[in-house]
Amino acid sequence: MGSGTEAARGGSPRSSEAESGGRWSRRRFVGVLGGAAASVLAGCGSDGDGGSPETEEAPQAAPPQQPSSSASPRSTPAASPTSSGPRPLYLGTYTSAEGGGKGIGVASYDPGSGRITGRGTITGVPDPSYLAVHPNGRTLYAVNEREAGAVTAVRLSDEKVLGSRATGGTYPCHLSVHPGGRWLLSADFGSGSVAVHPIDASGALGERTDRVTHTRPAPRKGQQGPHAHQFITAPDGGHVLAVDFGTDTVYSYRLDEKAGTLTEVAQAHTRAGAGPRHLTFHPGGRYAYLANEADDTVAVCAYEASSGRLTIGKPQPTGAKAGTNYPAQLAVASDGAYAFLANRGDNSLARYAVEADGARLRLLGTVPVEGDFPRQIALSPDGGLLFAANQRSSSVSVFRVDGTNGGLRLAGEPFASPVAVCALPL
Repeated sequence: MGSGTEAARGGSPRSSEAESGGRWSRRRFVGVLGGAAASVLAGCGSDGDGGSPETEEAPQAAPPQQPSSSASPRSTPAASPTSSGPRPLYLGTYTSAEGGGKGIGVASYDPGSGRITGRGTITGVPDPSYLAVHPNGRTLYAVNEREAGAVTAVRLSDEKVLGSRATGGTYPCHLSVHPGGRWLLSADFGSGSVAVHPIDASGALGERTDRVTHTRPAPRKGQQGPHAHQFITAPDGGHVLAVDFGTDTVYSYRLDEKAGTLTEVAQAHTRAGAGPRHLTFHPGGRYAYLANEADDTVAVCAYEASSGRLTIGKPQPTGAKAGTNYPAQLAVASDGAYAFLANRGDNSLARYAVEADGARLRLLGTVPVEGDFPRQIALSPDGGLLFAANQRSSSVSVFRVDGTNGGLRLAGEPFASPVAVCALPL
């Protein structure tokens, strides 16, 4: 998310890269990079109840599986963004990590108070570390972040697992659905590849239609290969972009929407060793914001829709004060006025004012995330709440977002969720 970044076993939330058979897995990468891989905690971190004041500063082709679901007759239909009452929340985890979950966590949240209530677990989905929902709200997709990488579809009306498809790569850590709803895009961190799968009318996945491994430019020293961390569609819909941590590059592709194949059209390079992790677009579509995990920076990027070309700007601070910090993911308010960044290590959320129609970020300050190692963040559909999945404290923190200034205030005690690495509010 974030993507996350972890896959091998063990547990850091960055480009988790653990060596497995000569390949890096995402989950152990942070430990190697930072020099200390902390073990994942099974307990919930719950610090405080009110939020601190902001600190101001300027297997290839495995047959589709049909795993069982532990979901009881309770069905969880996707609510509309304007509906009142509890709304669905899905939680990603590592099932193979010590203290990890048993599958995809199912919960609900109150849009007013931010209170989360657990509802159960969708089992039969191994290591679902990143989640995405189909544009029609009927199907949930999860990566299976394992050496034999796969992606899984789950029908939300009855929580039935519709099957899995191999990505052809190792340790997939991110996926997204193309806005047209016909293609699933996924990124394999371990093998540095991206894949495309067709989505049929039922929401189920077909066999992979394309896979590209990043070989140009050569991965920087110490990376032992490329590490694709994210694969998304640009707002114009005409291009898809892949962020690769190992090659310090964002790749732009044109997706053939009939054949599901990829054609590379451009590359954008960060400074050496930046370790780009996650790209988030401003709603205006002309600018995007890049979280650089390895050098603890963010960058404003200009995007040209006609060519798919991205131009990466100068590195900017994350607001972190900790000696070691790994920025994870940015989220941008739907009106484009504010952006938020998850800082792992500093364990904070940074707030930025977005200025000049998206062309400039101005750091306003940080607040404690009230958890340990926020791997992924997400805004509720109405923009009133921000969710932070805290991997090492096994918790999800919820913050109310002030619509006038983007300020964040903790909404009660963090929710206990085993090795929380993704929170998807619907």
